[in-house]
Amino acid sequence: MTEHAHGQIGTPQVPVCPRHPDRVSYVRCQRCGRPACPECQRPAAVGIQCVDCVNEARARVPATRTVLGGRARGGRPVVTITLIALCVVAYLAQRVPGLTVTGSFIFMPALGVQEPYRFLTSAFLHGGTLHLALNMYALWIVGSVLEPALGRWRFTALYLLSAVGGSVAVLLLANPAGPSWSTSVVGASGAVFGLFAAIFIVMRKFGRDATQILILIALNFVLGFVFAGISWQSHLGGALTGALLALAYAHAPRNRRTLVGVVATVFVAALLVALVVARYAPLLG
Repeated sequence: MTEHAHGQIGTPQVPVCPRHPDRVSYVRCQRCGRPACPECQRPAAVGIQCVDCVNEARARVPATRTVLGGRARGGRPVVTITLIALCVVAYLAQRVPGLTVTGSFIFMPALGVQEPYRFLTSAFLHGGTLHLALNMYALWIVGSVLEPALGRWRFTALYLLSAVGGSVAVLLLANPAGPSWSTSVVGASGAVFGLFAAIFIVMRKFGRDATQILILIALNFVLGFVFAGISWQSHLGGALTGALLALAYAHAPRNRRTLVGVVATVFVAALLVALVVARYAPLLG
């Protein structure tokens, strides 16, 4: 008797989404041919592409840059809005009975050596509603221009280091034997003056008329001598710090903007630390 072998007919595999193996999909990506479930489908010029192919193609597209090398993102200035929100939240916290926000984070030269975080935290505190409103208005007006031009990380570095630079100037110009050593300072004015100096330098670089900015800086600086309770030292320190960083950011060679930006930021930060150490060293020795 002749035996006949019967081959087993294979069951065709059901197409499933690579990202979600529990989901059956008969729709395939026009680019890679893999199945894509509705969650992973992206409309394309022709047919449907999977999310992985879309992300891969997007990563290959060179980032659009501004005239100063910042990534052109569009939309609202996220860093500027975040800084304003932090200042507003800190101000509200200052007004909560029982919280010692002002006393814990305010800057004065006598406390800086034991609690160096005060060099920065004082820039997020304010002495009154008008003080807060004026600084936040200036931050919004200038930040809305500088943040897109410089990019987020350089703008953030410019603002924070200018804030620290303002406190450092207060320290350097204070007399350890006088009342200025125990005089407290609050406000974002140092950081704002850093932005003023930076936008002045940027406008000059591109041949724009910066007269109004220069007048604004001069008027605000003079107010520190006319009205009591305004720290012209902080304004000066913030402006000098912002100017130094802006010079590096704005005049860096096109193909070395990132490198120059990082080096300049690290250098200015190290310089501020060195000035603080040099100021406190004789008093601690």
